[in-house]
Amino acid sequence: MQPLSAIYPSLTQPCNVVITMHQKPDGDAMGSSLGLYHFLLQLGHRITVISPTNWADFLSWMPGARQVLDYERQTNEANGAIDRAAWIFCLDFNVLSRTKKMEAKLAAATATRILIDHHQQPQTAMFTYGNSDTAKSSTCEMVYDFITGSGHADKINREVAECLYAGVMTDTGSFRFPSTTVSVHEMVARLKATGFDHSKVHENLFDNFLENRFRFFGNVLLNRMEVFYEYNTALIAIPQQDLIKYNVITGDTEGLVNFPLSIKGIKLAAIIIDRGEERKSSFRSKGSFDVNEFARKYFNGGGHVNAAGGQNKEPLEEVVAKFIAAMKENKTQLSEYDF
Repeated sequence: MQPLSAIYPSLTQPCNVVITMHQKPDGDAMGSSLGLYHFLLQLGHRITVISPTNWADFLSWMPGARQVLDYERQTNEANGAIDRAAWIFCLDFNVLSRTKKMEAKLAAATATRILIDHHQQPQTAMFTYGNSDTAKSSTCEMVYDFITGSGHADKINREVAECLYAGVMTDTGSFRFPSTTVSVHEMVARLKATGFDHSKVHENLFDNFLENRFRFFGNVLLNRMEVFYEYNTALIAIPQQDLIKYNVITGDTEGLVNFPLSIKGIKLAAIIIDRGEERKSSFRSKGSFDVNEFARKYFNGGGHVNAAGGQNKEPLEEVVAKFIAAMKENKTQLSEYDF
């Protein structure tokens, strides 16, 4: 995989471009994709942004979101764009399987695949150019670096700034995670200079839900959360009937895993949701407990040291039992209160 700097000279030569992200995109995936979209538009490129699946409604305010294709719903149109593309930018994922039903199409594409991502263990053989930097706070920060490094900082307008700010803010936990470096704050200062309203961005992301989501959260915290103080661990297991009862839609469970992590002494928080076709897991940790390795070893997943996810096909009860067994297997590390 060659460095991103190798394509800098070609950026001013307009071509057909596809930008894509991981399935069920979060703020960083959508923000980085649309931030790059608004940048490349100014250089004359013909761009199609494709999400492998639908996305949370609270992301739809982002400038350009209405032009994003949902691969599962607009497969033919998306496939046509992939066939015509000279470049395919892959953002906020580094293995093609994270694109679900798009995987085979992306793998067979004749276009040059370009990676910009900050997760561990990239599938480097699938990308001609790219950067996968786990030290970075977010893919949005990396897109910002890509723009400024290519000598086009003057192209950071309000649309670019809003999208990149949304992604870096959400992926750093509103700038409280250890990944919030000096460079992140310098980036935000530069984005703010465009004059966008950061309070409005925050409102769109966090104050934009329906009543049923809060009642769902209340039920979950009251009835579905179990705390294992001996292991400094909290687990939330959500059966599919809860999702149906509270009419839970894409994005409604966002951030739920962070609630038990705020309990004093909790080092590992997990949420396992029965999505019908599979059981989806999210893991968060404090200190040195590596949930990336935890997710890879037990739950067919991965991510970052302190934030990761996974998926299983077994019934919810079996996945919960697997988690409890894994928790006990890691008792020595979890029981050390080192944060």
